[in-house]
Amino acid sequence: MFTGIVEELGEVTAVENLGDSSRFRLRGPLVTEDAKHGDSIAVNGVCLTVVDTADGEFTADVMAETLKRSSLGALRPGSRVNLERPMAVGDRLGGHIVQGHVDGTGTILARTPSENWEIVTVSLPAPLRRYVVEKGSITVDGVSLTVVDAAADHFTISLIPTTLALTTLGLKEPGDPVNLEVDVIAKYVERLLGDTTEGAVQ
Repeated sequence: MFTGIVEELGEVTAVENLGDSSRFRLRGPLVTEDAKHGDSIAVNGVCLTVVDTADGEFTADVMAETLKRSSLGALRPGSRVNLERPMAVGDRLGGHIVQGHVDGTGTILARTPSENWEIVTVSLPAPLRRYVVEKGSITVDGVSLTVVDAAADHFTISLIPTTLALTTLGLKEPGDPVNLEVDVIAKYVERLLGDTTEGAVQ
């Protein structure tokens, strides 16, 4: 489990195409300082398993399903990525409960700068819109954020200077894809109430 508080802005150093999967090598001296084979590290909000580590870098295999459902397939050597290690038992939950299981991808539609923050508009896939509410939590590229406004096909988030400086969200341009993970509690509540995708209001 993660919290959506990015620890480090890392970088993709190599991508190997394995046919039905890819192997990524990523630089992240902070998140690899105590990482070992089999550990988890969230990369742009996607929980990946560490294969090996060396010299401040780690390798992870990404299966076809993950490449299909997330924006990781668009990463290239030199791409910057948000990195976070799993939450340790007893740590403060600084963001919200994040599983590292991407529900879909959105697209940056617009950026509106202000004096002390920036409003970013992100497209919202139809199957996810019922989980996104004003002032609710959402994870965008692994960053725990509060929804400012929620519309039928998009939502807005407000980014403070720290988020702009220390995460990929400060680098994204209109047209760029982002990984989205909605609040898992909303999905469990829906299931417990007996709602289904087929019966839900679209």
